[in-house]
Amino acid sequence: MSFSNSNNIKLLVVEDDAYMQAILEQYLSGTFEVEICSNGMAAFATLIKGNIPDLILTDLNTPLLNGMELIEQMKVSDFFKTIPIIILSSEESTTKKIECLNRGADDFMVKPFNPEELKARINVILRRTGKLSYQ
Repeated sequence: MSFSNSNNIKLLVVEDDAYMQAILEQYLSGTFEVEICSNGMAAFATLIKGNIPDLILTDLNTPLLNGMELIEQMKVSDFFKTIPIIILSSEESTTKKIECLNRGADDFMVKPFNPEELKARINVILRRTGKLSYQ
């Protein structure tokens, strides 16, 4: 699946649950271009093909290459290490959150989450990276 809108900001969503994919795509596609990958390996393949998003939202527990492994692969790459990453996970462990943040995630949200809060956190990161200005 490729970026599906004509907006400037591109999000790559890595989520294996079809229901959560639909929710994220429906909610975010009105504001951002959204591409959905059902596993980390497909997401990494998308990056290698040159489809570079402005931000990645990834579930922690995806098949083939999980969220933590995706972070590790991206952070060792000169091409992908600056792409911001938000983890979306049902994992509530403070230890797991800290581990993700220390390995390179920019934020961590526990499922279920408020979609407005998710959009606000995306906007904060995009403003910090210069991809979005204050409105």
